[in-house]
Amino acid sequence: MTIEKNFKIKGMTCAACVRAVERAVNKKDGILDANVNLATEKMMVKYNEEEVSQDEIVEAVSKAGYEALLDEELKEVVIPVEGMT
Repeated sequence: MTIEKNFKIKGMTCAACVRAVERAVNKKDGILDANVNLATEKMMVKYNEEEVSQDEIVEAVSKAGYEALLDEELKEVVIPVEGMT
């Protein structure tokens, strides 16, 4: 079954970083497409869950020298600041 997941990629600083992450992930069997956006630090991956797991995708990014987190794992914190002019 084909699944599409978004990951947050940490540690990228340039277009070469983007290519390194995409190349590492696209090499895995079961990956249909992996696209990384440097500006948003996000990676969208389409893959066959019967051939490759999320953990294997995260591991491939890690071996390339970066950190991948599932978007679902991210938490947003909003801190209101008052009294500033």
